[in-house]
Amino acid sequence: MAAEVVAKKLSLSNCIEIALKNATSTLKASNNVKLQSADVLRSYGSFLPKLSLSASYTPYTLNQSYSQIFPGEPISKIRTESETVSMTLSTSLNLFNGFRDYAGLQAALQRKRASEYSLSRAIQTVAFDVTQAYYQVLLDRELLEIAKENHLSTLDQLTLTERQFQIGLKSMIDRYQQQAEAAQSNLSVIKAQTRLQHSRLELLRRLQIDPETVFILEPLPEELKKPPESKPDINKLINLALEERMDLKGSRLETSAAKWQITSARAAWYPKLDLNITTGSSGTASLSQNIGGRISESTFPAVSDQLRQTIGYNIGLNLSWAIFDGFQTSYNVQSSRINYLNRELDTEDLKYNIIIDLQQAATEYKSAFVQIEAAKVSMAAAESAYEGVKRKHELGAAGFIELSSARATRFSARSNLSQATYNLALQKSVLDYRSGIPLQ
Repeated sequence: MAAEVVAKKLSLSNCIEIALKNATSTLKASNNVKLQSADVLRSYGSFLPKLSLSASYTPYTLNQSYSQIFPGEPISKIRTESETVSMTLSTSLNLFNGFRDYAGLQAALQRKRASEYSLSRAIQTVAFDVTQAYYQVLLDRELLEIAKENHLSTLDQLTLTERQFQIGLKSMIDRYQQQAEAAQSNLSVIKAQTRLQHSRLELLRRLQIDPETVFILEPLPEELKKPPESKPDINKLINLALEERMDLKGSRLETSAAKWQITSARAAWYPKLDLNITTGSSGTASLSQNIGGRISESTFPAVSDQLRQTIGYNIGLNLSWAIFDGFQTSYNVQSSRINYLNRELDTEDLKYNIIIDLQQAATEYKSAFVQIEAAKVSMAAAESAYEGVKRKHELGAAGFIELSSARATRFSARSNLSQATYNLALQKSVLDYRSGIPLQ
């Protein structure tokens, strides 16, 4: 016998927490923050001297040549065999390069801060996306319950119609019409079940967990269904968004970084001055010479003593200046300037879109309040009308068409009220998201 599957009970905060842990967008943004941090460290390193160490060991070297050792003597063949060790330590410190390093550091710092804001906005986006999916599941679940109740009502009415038909109070046509309405209401239940299953899968997609997971969502608190403020101050929200939106902050910093890149590109027009220091030492372990058949073995101090006692130094300044580089620097400067101007345009576009989005969100938020009040009035009227028509139909004073119309109106009114209730909560989250306010 298969083990019973235990459904997970999830709240909105649980879902957001799971999604933030699994969402690739936040993971990528987090990885980008790490990369930008490494870039800042690299930029700081540009101000430090470069240090390199090289060492070599040559166990055997053979040189052969002809030479006249002393004037008047015949030319002799010289054969030299040796074993050598050498070490070199070099350091280089840039003293001036047209402020390239400083500009690079400032650009890296700006990009790092921008990446942190991008991560914060990615977190807000994931939370908002999950909130929408969460609300949709709750709404579809409620609509399914309404459809089921409506179907049960039609089945009860069908049972009553069957009895009335048997005793002659209802005609065959009334019976068939009620059967058709019961079948239609059953179809509405099936469609509602399909929509609920679809919205549940969409929520699982955002949570990025096993699609076979069985879960139960906790209902929304009543205070979330009816936010207290019906007429938000749009000017206050716009000012708040222009100050607090993480993506706008990041865009401004990216623009600032692009401006520093212009300074970095211009550095190639200036001379570059480096301080170079080199120290090295070498030693010979053995040396054997064969000069015209005469072999001589040279005795050297220990290699370690030679390395300590033959240390040499070299200190120098290196000045380089590219007088003409085929307009490469001019192109790089122009490219950096264009990139900066495009960044400015992107930031202005983002500001404009934020204002437009907020105005639209505020309008829809105000409309949601009106819709929910109208839906309540419609629901009360539809319930009263249905009950009245139902009683008249039972007494034979109203026809099937009137009853069917009243039932359909009540079903539609209940559905509209549920949709208006969740739409109000959703529009509040939309307004917060557009304003840059973290979602609860």
